Amino acid sequence: MSAVTEGPNDHFLKIHRRKFRAWRGGRPFWAGLLTILGGLPIAYLPYGNIKLGNLTLAMATTAGAGSLIIGVLLIVLGLTMWYQSHSRVFAGVAAILLALVSLVVSNIGGFLVGFLLALIGGALGVSWAPAGDAGARGAHRDRKSEGTATDDDRAEPAVNGALDDLTGTGSMNQTNGRHRAG
Repeated sequence: MSAVTEGPNDHFLKIHRRKFRAWRGGRPFWAGLLTILGGLPIAYLPYGNIKLGNLTLAMATTAGAGSLIIGVLLIVLGLTMWYQSHSRVFAGVAAILLALVSLVVSNIGGFLVGFLLALIGGALGVSWAPAGDAGARGAHRDRKSEGTATDDDRAEPAVNGALDDLTGTGSMNQTNGRHRAG
């Protein structure tokens, strides 16, 4: 085989990599990953033992069950961001609130590591938007900022087919600045 020839499994690896990239691009992947990684130290550290030579340091706290519940909920919220991306805002806000509660309940939020990971993951979950939505809004915003907005951007078709001026000052809608239903 030469250096240019692909191996027997290179084609399948490329296909799976492309599928994973497409799957990852349609959801808040990094938000879910950071939230899951934030839940792990919060859930594990209150039950873990650290061995330093012959000395065993027990990290058990009285709020161990609360830490376990917070950690498991953060892991579930991270998975929710991955598989139910339409509920990303709820999952992000809940992850932020649980990260803040973990400061008090769980060894300073898993020694600040779990707290920071969950907090950043929740913030990413709240701020993530699908690619199609951001592009359409950005193009519309760019046209308005350049001053090249057309009449179609400022007006919408009325019932009779004429353009309806929605500025509230036109004589066509007779609202005198008030909003109308419909």
